[in-house]
Amino acid sequence: MQYVISDTHFLDANMLGIDDFAPRPFETVQAMDQAIIDHWNERIKETDTIYHLGDLAVDITRSDKEVNSAIFTLLQSLNGRLVLIKGNHDRRSLFKYLAAHNYDVSGQPKFEFHDVGKLIKYDHRQFYMTHYPMLLGIAPQIVNLHGHIHHYQLPYKTNLNVGVDAPELAFLPQKPPFGTPLSFKEVETMIAAKTAWLAKQGGQG
Repeated sequence: MQYVISDTHFLDANMLGIDDFAPRPFETVQAMDQAIIDHWNERIKETDTIYHLGDLAVDITRSDKEVNSAIFTLLQSLNGRLVLIKGNHDRRSLFKYLAAHNYDVSGQPKFEFHDVGKLIKYDHRQFYMTHYPMLLGIAPQIVNLHGHIHHYQLPYKTNLNVGVDAPELAFLPQKPPFGTPLSFKEVETMIAAKTAWLAKQGGQG
């Protein structure tokens, strides 16, 4: 199966606590990271593909070499293969490190890399997956799945934030545990609910 997620911000101490930017009620980075790993692996199998839309991890206190090694070790604990789209906090050296240490999972590379975005077809729709939100204009069959924004949503039915802190998660009947990658069935539910909500608000719905 295929899943999508963004803005895990592993290792990022600046994401701890509860505030208007990104409420993550953990006392330590280790607790936050472990919660994501546990919830991820409760849903994801080794044969699944996860599109990660950027900002994997942030740690500016150590050298690139140390941080890249730590991120690689952490990612090895996550089930599935990762299609990685570069976020503003993802260093070029990280992608090079992961490429140099890539390995097979169920006959495919653990990591796949994209600098800007990736367009996929799923069921009757196309999803353009990027880190930054993209305004696509008149393209009724294309929805932009994105991350980057942590504390508000764009007022467009063609843009859906799939980050772990995304306000749009409230459109799901039951919000998944923190850090759980979203299925495309859940994505479709969020799109329909956001479209209906925007229509009631007199917006783009």
